[in-house]
Amino acid sequence: MLFGKLLPREGNFFEMFNQHADKIVEAARAFSQLVANYNDPHLREQYNRDVDTAERAADRVTHEVNRLLHKTFITPIDRDQIHKLINTMDDVADLIQDSAETMALYDVRAVNEEITRLTDLSVRCCDRLKEAVYMIGKLADPATAEAALKTCEEIDKLESDADRVMRSAMSKLFREEPDVREVIKLKAIYELLETITDKCEDVANVIEGIILEHS
Repeated sequence: MLFGKLLPREGNFFEMFNQHADKIVEAARAFSQLVANYNDPHLREQYNRDVDTAERAADRVTHEVNRLLHKTFITPIDRDQIHKLINTMDDVADLIQDSAETMALYDVRAVNEEITRLTDLSVRCCDRLKEAVYMIGKLADPATAEAALKTCEEIDKLESDADRVMRSAMSKLFREEPDVREVIKLKAIYELLETITDKCEDVANVIEGIILEHS
């Protein structure tokens, strides 16, 4: 009995998941502002820094979760689920930063409708991801578990929407853009933005697994 009492228990994993989700949304919204203000170099640089700041904060949370996971004997959910969830969430933050960096590195001339639409879908996915993550600590309540599953379904739908937008954008790009360099640049941007929604769907799948295992 004494040994059991001395074992490190649970840790504050749910709160750290929430903190990470907050940073994902911060990064997504900063990237959205970067896209919206792309023609202003000063604002573009400012929002690029904001994306970097949010991504670094998310990295710190990921590091802390992985550190705590190695120190905690009894965890609130399966250890593999904790590890997979936080690292897949971190992939989302990394992809948002990659998108901002790639736009700067490739010196994209201007933001088009396709980039704007994919950015909007990415932000909406990240918002839903945050909603779902915030419910993980309350899955003992059947209504919360049901709401979390519904939110995960919304993420799946947004990912499908982004996939359709990207396919249409690629088709238009190869038909209408005569400059091969612009084709290469925009293709990379479209793929990165669509991959953000893919990773959000991956997070949703992990959450669905947690819900089904604990319901």
